[in-house]
Amino acid sequence: MSFVIRTEAAADHAAIGELTTAAFLTAAHASGREAAIVRDLRAAGALVLSLVAVDAAGEVIGHAGFSPVETDMPGRWFGLGPLSVKPERQRAGVGSALVRAGLAQLAEMGAAGVVLVGEPAYYGRFGFAARPGLACEGVPDRYVQALALGAPPPAWRPIAFHPAFFTAK
Repeated sequence: MSFVIRTEAAADHAAIGELTTAAFLTAAHASGREAAIVRDLRAAGALVLSLVAVDAAGEVIGHAGFSPVETDMPGRWFGLGPLSVKPERQRAGVGSALVRAGLAQLAEMGAAGVVLVGEPAYYGRFGFAARPGLACEGVPDRYVQALALGAPPPAWRPIAFHPAFFTAK
C-alpha cells in the first residue's frame, strides 16, 4: 500500500495524538507522554516541522516532529521526535520516509543539523551517530545522536530539548 508525506494540517491533530499513543504503547523506552509532547510543542509554537504519512484512504499512518534544540554548536539545530508509525504499518518504510523527508526539508531551511535520542541501530542508517562531546542530561550518551546537514561543528557539544519533552502531561 502506498502513502504520501505532507505537512500536518489542523485536521490531523487528533489523529496524530491517537497514532502517537498507539505507536509508543508497547515501546520499551516509552514515557507515556509522547502524544502530549507533540501537543505541547505545537501549542508552544516549537513544532517547526511536523510531517505526516497519509495512506491512499487518507488515514494518517505516521508522524515526525522536529523542534529547535538549545546548544552551543554553531547554526540552527533541531531535534527529531517523537517519530510515530501506526503499529501495523511499522517496518514498512513509513518511518524512514518521514525521517528522510524531514532531513531534506530542514536542509533546505538552512539547518546546521539534527539531533535525537533513539536506537543507534535504527537511526544509524540515516547517518546519525553518537559523537564525542554530544550529550543530553539524563540520557546515556550512546542514544544521543546527531547528523550534521552541512559541515560538522568544530566540536560536538551538549544539547537540550524543548521543555515540552520534560513537562508534557
